[in-house]
Amino acid sequence: MNRPTDHVFDIRAGSARLMSLVDFPVGLQAHLESVQMAGQDPKWQKDAADQNFDYMFKLLIIGNSSVGKTSFLFRYADDSFTSAFVSTVGIDFKVKTVFRHDKRVKLQIWDTAGQERYRTITTAYYRGAMGFILMYDITNEESFNSVQDWVTQIKTYSWDNAQVVLVGNKCDMEDERVISFERGKQLADQLGIEFFETSAKENIKVKAVFERLVDIICDKMSESLDSDPNLMNAGSKGTRLTEQGPQGPQNPNCNC
Repeated sequence: MNRPTDHVFDIRAGSARLMSLVDFPVGLQAHLESVQMAGQDPKWQKDAADQNFDYMFKLLIIGNSSVGKTSFLFRYADDSFTSAFVSTVGIDFKVKTVFRHDKRVKLQIWDTAGQERYRTITTAYYRGAMGFILMYDITNEESFNSVQDWVTQIKTYSWDNAQVVLVGNKCDMEDERVISFERGKQLADQLGIEFFETSAKENIKVKAVFERLVDIICDKMSESLDSDPNLMNAGSKGTRLTEQGPQGPQNPNCNC
């Protein structure tokens, strides 16, 4: 995968900022972290800076624009919701630490822009991601029809062991529904991934999606360790399990 350089990139953090990046996305990630830390409450800053964890998983929320990715992230990370729609510019992230299977797991959750013009930027972040929340809007046929394209993006830019959960968001808008639960479930079954319908507004199954994705990742890690005990070093305390995958486009036949 080509590493774009010297991009001028808008960052949504109170006010838009412009920056030129030579080392992308590493330089962008460090800048985003510093900007976000400055603009967040002390509790969030403490969580983001906390290095006391067993694993750190990099997760991405992807899907068409306006399906509710940002609201979904804010509901999970901050338990907040706003009906005002502001399109994500490029990429944003939050950090949340959870306990699963007696392990302290730090989640670095990236909220990606759905617009095509940001695709080069956002796909650069697929590398090393342990899990993806692939989201569509149950009131928007186009967002559902685009799911297969997003799956192709995952197969192209992520590593083979990345785990995916399909999410049909906005299930509170039943009167405007155009995608039935059955269609979503059928598509997920065809793709071999798990399926949820959620509502960021009403806080329906938002936490369950993240918990299930983390559990799937942990299960896959356990399977890998059982088959190859030499991988145990990868699970040492404080390991960032976000950089284990190979770089660049991967085998398109990966089991996502």
